[in-house]
Amino acid sequence: MTSSKQQQHMQAAIDHVKSRLTLEHGGPFGACIVKDDQIIAMGHNTVLENNDPTCHAEVNAIREACVKLGTHELDGCEIYSTTEPCPMCFSAIHWAGINRIIFGTRIADVKALGFKELEISNETMRSEGKSNVKINTDFMRDECLDLLQAWKNNTSGTTY
Repeated sequence: MTSSKQQQHMQAAIDHVKSRLTLEHGGPFGACIVKDDQIIAMGHNTVLENNDPTCHAEVNAIREACVKLGTHELDGCEIYSTTEPCPMCFSAIHWAGINRIIFGTRIADVKALGFKELEISNETMRSEGKSNVKINTDFMRDECLDLLQAWKNNTSGTTY
């Protein structure tokens, strides 16, 4: 069941990246880490800004959350991601001990925009890798698709 708090958290991730789209830091991707219904950290992709292919929204949010909480263990946290986390991000989420991923659009949606995504779903990573991370898919999908369209319409469309 979808709660208004969950919608607020995903909307926070959407708004975070939407306000930064024209900066062209690294695409239409945002993430929000929540613990006990409180936002701990926000992230957006900064791959292009930092010239670092690991600066995905989820990894940036994990880094910020770990600093804020003073630990590398994020057990009890959830991460809201505007797009399904890539294999690198899923692994970071798993290693950080985040309990649940809630995402909007799918890897195939951003691959269609030209991003070099690996077609390995989070569900495959979870089941074959024996991860305990729970996954909620297609959450606020339409709003996240709108974010992809806004990026496509309002930026140079640089992909990586």
